[in-house]
Amino acid sequence: MAETNPTTNPPAGYQPLSWWRAVLLALMAVVCFHAAYTPALPGPWALAIIGYVAGLIQLARLRTTRQSFYAGLAVGFACGAPQLIFFWKLFGAGAIALWLVLAFWTSVFVALAHCALVRFGPMRGALLIPFLWTGLEYFRSELYYLKFSWLNVGYTLAEWPFMPIGILGMYGVGFAVVFFAVAIPAICRFLRQIEVSLIKLVFLVFLIALFAAILLPGGSSRIRPANFVLAGVQLEFPTPDEIKMSLDKIISAQANVPLKFYRASTNTDLIVLPEYTLDGEPTQELKDWCRENRKFLIVGGRDSSPGTNYFNTAFVISTNGEVVFKQVKCTPIQFFTDGLPATEQKVWESPWGKIGICICYDFSYTRVTDELVRQGAQMLIVPTMDVADWGRHQHELHARVAPVRAAEYGIPIFRVASSGISQGVSRNGQVQASAPFPGEGEILFFGAQLPPGRKGSLPLDRYLAPACVVVTGIFIVWLVVERLRRKKYA
Repeated sequence: MAETNPTTNPPAGYQPLSWWRAVLLALMAVVCFHAAYTPALPGPWALAIIGYVAGLIQLARLRTTRQSFYAGLAVGFACGAPQLIFFWKLFGAGAIALWLVLAFWTSVFVALAHCALVRFGPMRGALLIPFLWTGLEYFRSELYYLKFSWLNVGYTLAEWPFMPIGILGMYGVGFAVVFFAVAIPAICRFLRQIEVSLIKLVFLVFLIALFAAILLPGGSSRIRPANFVLAGVQLEFPTPDEIKMSLDKIISAQANVPLKFYRASTNTDLIVLPEYTLDGEPTQELKDWCRENRKFLIVGGRDSSPGTNYFNTAFVISTNGEVVFKQVKCTPIQFFTDGLPATEQKVWESPWGKIGICICYDFSYTRVTDELVRQGAQMLIVPTMDVADWGRHQHELHARVAPVRAAEYGIPIFRVASSGISQGVSRNGQVQASAPFPGEGEILFFGAQLPPGRKGSLPLDRYLAPACVVVTGIFIVWLVVERLRRKKYA
């Protein structure tokens, strides 16, 4: 990556940032990031993510590329490590390396933004910055080996009333936020011209956002009559007897489900149990239970494979006690014993419509869930293993994914976790049913609506984000070629 020479004349309008201002901006970025990702704060605080992005963009105005890189690395580490503190429980001291890997992508963005501003000037360089952000975020989240999509900008604004995530998609929301942050200096200049103070404008926008969050809580919250009732129970490494007791408990509890939420009959159609509920394949006793109680059951277990390994699998047992469908986990978790990856993806042609099944971490990757939507999925069911020892915040971060996916595709989602937070999410991204953390043995019911012929669709960012990766790659190659050319003719 090219190193900016501080002795050369910067482009017109480019003003290098002093270190004391850089420190203040870095602190602002870190505070804004944690404010946006704190569940206890009201909805309008999600807009603090704009301050985080704006701070990073301003750090790109440091004198050299190296200074911008290290400033971005410091901010990325200060943002990522506290949010992902549960990594320490999983990997011990190795968590430090993973936190640095995540921070690396933030530092690369700040350094590339610096190069764009220096090479093309504040105006033209600023137009490139949203493409650089989205290209790096998509690559980091979806394309390389250590892909990790949590802590993205889009997850903070998923339930914001005026954020059209169903049209833009998660990465598209990030693009829009960065574009707005880039435009802030121009907005400030305009405000000075019309003699309106920035403080007054920010206060006005905050008031509008506050009233919007109160009066318009993210789309229609009305629960429509359902034609499909699901139940789930949170179980973490249960015994066979505990599984049977929990299933019997669902049968007893279904009579107490409020009728207004579902239909005239609250008889449960499908029961879902978490990932790794079984240590092997479904037992005959479990199949007999489904046949005797006339219930469909989705349960996570292990499907044997040639050799000593296995497939992390979700089994579908029908009302006649037979396994009628299986889906293997597509993306086993790195550094975990999580089985072999799936060789194919298919949707289950259920009696109620086409249902896509993705297991736990698969749900975080749009490249996995998009394929199910392309195949016509009208709903997604997600058996999940979230161990209680990982802590509440890990569960809260994971729970941000379901509302985003539901809003992106316009289809309902039912996610059942081993120890919380389980969710039933409507097609507009509203959580209509949930079970808490840790919540061992907690049951949740969810009524879904699967109209015939209606299926999900992909948002615009599924085309925008790969294009941004190409733009970012071309820019990096151009910088390298320029550096080599300058060395040759020095």
